Amino acid sequence: MQRINNEANYEEKIDRSRFLVNVKYVDHVDAAKEFISAISKEHHNATHNCWAFVIGKTGDYAHSSDNGEPPGTAGKPILNAIHKSNLTNIAVVVTRYFGGVKLGIRGLIDAYGGVVEKAIELNGTSELVDYHHFAIETAYDFHNILAHQLKQFELEITDTEFTEAVTLQIRIKEYFAQEFIEFLTELESSQKIKFRKED
Repeated sequence: MQRINNEANYEEKIDRSRFLVNVKYVDHVDAAKEFISAISKEHHNATHNCWAFVIGKTGDYAHSSDNGEPPGTAGKPILNAIHKSNLTNIAVVVTRYFGGVKLGIRGLIDAYGGVVEKAIELNGTSELVDYHHFAIETAYDFHNILAHQLKQFELEITDTEFTEAVTLQIRIKEYFAQEFIEFLTELESSQKIKFRKED
């Protein structure tokens, strides 16, 4: 799954109607609802504030609203644009100021879906990754050997403390964590290190 990089907005005029898109990364339903409520309040005089959100590591919780537009012409196209980009943990509000020209069912579907796709494209996406954190304690004479061995893994050493021993703070992507734990367990059993999982 992908995640949106930043909070963003996009505006486009279609047949005299103004479409304003607001996009935000959210990691739980309450955050999505707060964002939708804030944008709707900001544009309380708009003709429609239509929205959709997708939450969860695999995008398993999704909801949308047409907010007065004909059923299936706004919320669903917004949701489809999110799914098309393989995004999760995202809330999108599309505000429409009606310009006097009716777009019709097909026109509305294309307009709502199209402006969201453009907003996502302009904002950019990145891989949604969970990280695991470890603290590894080792003796000074093993520190350089350990540092060399750690290079085989795709990880980040976020901090190193030099006290009576050397303690490394490590961040590693979730899908490498099990292999990493096996590596650390082997070193610990030979009394080269002590480690603990921090999350």
